Amino acid sequence: MKFLTFLANQPDTALTRALADVKKVAGAAFAFSLVSNVLYLALPLYTYQVYGRVMVSQSQATLWVLTAVTAFVFAISGLIDDVRARLLINYGVALDQRTSGRVFASLFDAAVRGEASARTQALRDLDQFRQIFTGVGAAAVFDLPWIPVFLIVLFIIDPLVGAVTLAGAAVLLVLAILQHRATQGAMRDANEAAIKSYAFTDAALRNGEVVRAMGMLPTLGAAWARHRHVTIERGAVAAEYSNAYTDLIKFVRMGMQVLIIALGAYLILKGKIHTGMLFANMILASRALQPIEKIVGAWEPLNNMVRAHERLQNLLTKAEPAPSGTQLPRPSGKLSAEGLNYAPMGANRLILSGVTFSVEPGEVLGVLGPSGAGKSTLARLLVGIWKPLQGVVRLDGADVFTWDRADFGRYIGYLPQDTELFAGTVRDNIARFRDDVTDDQVVAAARLAGVHDIILRMPKGYDTDVGEGGVVLSVGQRQRVGLARAVLAQPALVVLDEPNANLDAEGEDALVKAIDALKAEGSTVIIISHRPGVFRSADRLLVLRDGRVELFGPRDQVMARLVKPAPEPRAVEGSR
Repeated sequence: MKFLTFLANQPDTALTRALADVKKVAGAAFAFSLVSNVLYLALPLYTYQVYGRVMVSQSQATLWVLTAVTAFVFAISGLIDDVRARLLINYGVALDQRTSGRVFASLFDAAVRGEASARTQALRDLDQFRQIFTGVGAAAVFDLPWIPVFLIVLFIIDPLVGAVTLAGAAVLLVLAILQHRATQGAMRDANEAAIKSYAFTDAALRNGEVVRAMGMLPTLGAAWARHRHVTIERGAVAAEYSNAYTDLIKFVRMGMQVLIIALGAYLILKGKIHTGMLFANMILASRALQPIEKIVGAWEPLNNMVRAHERLQNLLTKAEPAPSGTQLPRPSGKLSAEGLNYAPMGANRLILSGVTFSVEPGEVLGVLGPSGAGKSTLARLLVGIWKPLQGVVRLDGADVFTWDRADFGRYIGYLPQDTELFAGTVRDNIARFRDDVTDDQVVAAARLAGVHDIILRMPKGYDTDVGEGGVVLSVGQRQRVGLARAVLAQPALVVLDEPNANLDAEGEDALVKAIDALKAEGSTVIIISHRPGVFRSADRLLVLRDGRVELFGPRDQVMARLVKPAPEPRAVEGSR
C-alpha cells in the first residue's frame, strides 16, 4: 500500500518539515476513531436487545429507553466524528500556511530552469495533496486499525461468521491492489500528458497574437492534440480497468452481505445463535468491511495524492535553499563580476566564459555586442536571477544570488527586454505591489521615467487597470511603466536590458534623462542596448562577443576601438 509509506525517507524540504507534526494529529485522530468505532457497537447491541428482549417481553418502556440511549450514543459518536474532521481540516490549513509560500517561491526557481510543467502544476498538486490528505480518504485510513475490533466480536458470536467476514475483507483488499496495479501505468501516462498539454496551451495563449498573425493555430493545434490524445487514450484504458474492478468489488461486497445474512439464518436454524443476532451480524460485518470499502473508493485519489507529493518534493528539492535571515544594509552600488561562467541546463557550450569586470558606485556601464553574445544572460546574473556555474556577482561584496530576494529587491531595479506588467493598476505595478510604498514615491518614479504625463492622460490615471500582462497599454507604454517600476525609490543598482527597444525619440530622450538623474543621485546603472544613443551618459563600456569580454574601459576609448577592431581581446588602458 504505497500511500501508507509515501512519507518514509523523504528529503528535508518545507513540506517534509510541515508534515513532521502529523504524528501528533494522527494520534489524536486515531483516538477519536477508536471512541467512535467503539460507540458504533451500540447499534448491533440495540438490534439484539430489541429482538431478544423487547419483542419477547412486549415492553414499550424498554423499547423507548433503549432507543433514547442508542440515539444519545450516536449523537456523541457524530460529535466525535465532527471533531476529528475539524482536526484534520485545521491541520490541512496549517499545512498549507507552512508550505504554500515556499511552493510559490519555488515556482520561480522552476521558471528560470525552464520547467513549465512544474510551474503550471505545483499549486494544483499542493491543493490536491492537502484536500486528500485531510479528507475522506484519510478518515478511512484512520478507521482501518479498528477492523479487528469488529472481527473479534464476530468471531465471539460465531467463528464461521468471523472467518467469512475476514475472507471477504481480504478479497476486497486484494482486488483493490490489483485495480491499482492495472491502472497505475495508464494513469501516470495520462497525467503526464495532461500536464504537458496544459503547459503547451498556456504557452500558446501567452503568444496568441503571434499564433493568429502567422496562422500557426492548425500546426500548434496538431501538436497540442498529440498530448491530448495520449491523455484521453491512456485515461480511457485506466477507466476501463478501473470500472471492471469496481464492478467486481461491488459484486463481492453485495455478495458478502447476502452471505452474512444466509449464515446468520443458518446458525439460527441450527440453534447456535439467538434470533436477535441476525441483524447484529449483518451490521457488524458491514462495519468491519466499511473502511476497506472506503479505501477501495478512495484508492485512486490516494494514489493521486502520492503522485502530487512526489512532484512537490521534486520541485522543493530542486529549489534553492532559503537565504540567511540576516538583513544587510543598503548597498552603495559597487558591483563586481568575478570569473563568470554560465550555461543553461543541458547545453554543451558556455554562454558566458570568464567574464570579469567591476563598476564603482554612481557609474554608468554600457554593455553592447552582437546578438547571442550573452548580454541578457549577463543581466540576469547581475540581478541574481540565475546562478553562475563558476564565479560570483557581488554587490558591495555580497553574493547577489544568495541575498534575500525581498530584501535585495528593495535596492535594485531591473527592466528586462520583454516588459511584463501584472493584472492591477498602474500604481500597483510601479509600486511593485508593495504596501509600504507611498503615492509620492510612485509619482516620483513615474516622473523620473518620464511617464507621469502619459499616465495622467489614461482613463483613471494611476488607478487605470492595465489588464492581464498590461494588455490595455501599448508596448512602449508598458516599457516606460516598467522603467518607472525599476527606478522606484532610487535603487542602488539599476540594470536595463534593451530599455529603448520599443521607445520613440521622445521616450528615448526621457530614458536618457532618467539615467542622468539616477547617476546624479549615486545609483549604479547597467545599460544593455544595440542603440548607442543611450550610452551618452555611460562612464564605461563593456563589449561582449561569443560570451567573452572583448573590450572594457572608458566609453570614448572603447568607442574609438570599435571603429577599428583590435586583433585580440584585451582591456583598454585605464580600465578597472
